[in-house]
Amino acid sequence: MPISGRRRNKVKGVQFTIMVVGASGTGRTTFVNTLCESDVLQHKEPDAPEEAHVETGIRIKPANVELEEDGIRIALTVVDTPGFGDNIDNEHSFQEIVNYLERQYDDILAEQSRTKRNPRFRDNRVHALLYFIPPTGHALREMDIELMRRLSPRVNVIPVIGKADSLTPRELKAFKKRIMEDIDHYEIPIYNFPYDVEEDDEETIADNMELRALLPFAVVGSEEEIELDGEPVRARVYPWGTVEVDNPHHSDFVRLRSAILGSHLGDLKTLTEDVLYETYRTEKLSRGADSSIRDSQVLPSKLATQSVRIKEEQLRREEEKLREVELRVQREINEKRQELMAKEAALRNLESRITSQAGGAF
Repeated sequence: MPISGRRRNKVKGVQFTIMVVGASGTGRTTFVNTLCESDVLQHKEPDAPEEAHVETGIRIKPANVELEEDGIRIALTVVDTPGFGDNIDNEHSFQEIVNYLERQYDDILAEQSRTKRNPRFRDNRVHALLYFIPPTGHALREMDIELMRRLSPRVNVIPVIGKADSLTPRELKAFKKRIMEDIDHYEIPIYNFPYDVEEDDEETIADNMELRALLPFAVVGSEEEIELDGEPVRARVYPWGTVEVDNPHHSDFVRLRSAILGSHLGDLKTLTEDVLYETYRTEKLSRGADSSIRDSQVLPSKLATQSVRIKEEQLRREEEKLREVELRVQREINEKRQELMAKEAALRNLESRITSQAGGAF
């Protein structure tokens, strides 16, 4: 999908939602608290020995926080998924996450179908999902592949290696390469910072190419600060040295944060609303109007009216897109015609000079 040249335009006050998914111990909670510079998520308490064998299952917990990025206020919702990957069979966890994503789409679909909109309605569609891959140094596990494959049609999936400081630079480089080879092999449509060489400017293309080369992002988080050269620095201190969270030579954290909360926030929202949601809505309508509104008992007459309204809205959007295509084609035709006329004029001018020179020779 082409990236708009308006990406860098800022909007005052934006609402943005991310979901973080990963097994316990992958650094998910620390990353979120580092990202938000506050204790947004609570760390998991160790299980009592007598309860260690009990499978609690996944819990989906949204948390809201206000941030400011480059002077822009962001109402950020972080959807945490504690319990994911902790069970022997994670099929239920997969389905719970998919159900949550689709419920947000169902809610917006229901709201758009109302004759009178609710001014207090909150759009909770998830714009980006950060999937934390454990730093094994090997390759993607079957669970990693299955989760990203299932969720990619519903959300922008961005793979992340948590606790990346547990790998050496050489191990990390090889691990990243194997992960991307697996993603390509299994044709998993992650969010890979797409760009259009014909539509985007050189700076945008270079920025996207650089971000794409970093995939999957290797991040390190820390909720503690130390003093380094007289300055407070977020870091992790080990016997062998110090890992700085905001040092691009130690971690991809800064680039990831600036992308999802800055340069690519608009793109992630647009892709969610115009592509992922529209695709889901079309699928929902094709499955029949009887399942278009979640958890509601609708009379057949109201259901029919609601279905007609949704289809009319869909047709209107399609007609607008068709008009845009027609205008673009017409512009291209006019440009080609002008180019052709210019070439013909140049050719006539050349022929005239050749004729003139030939006449002078005699």
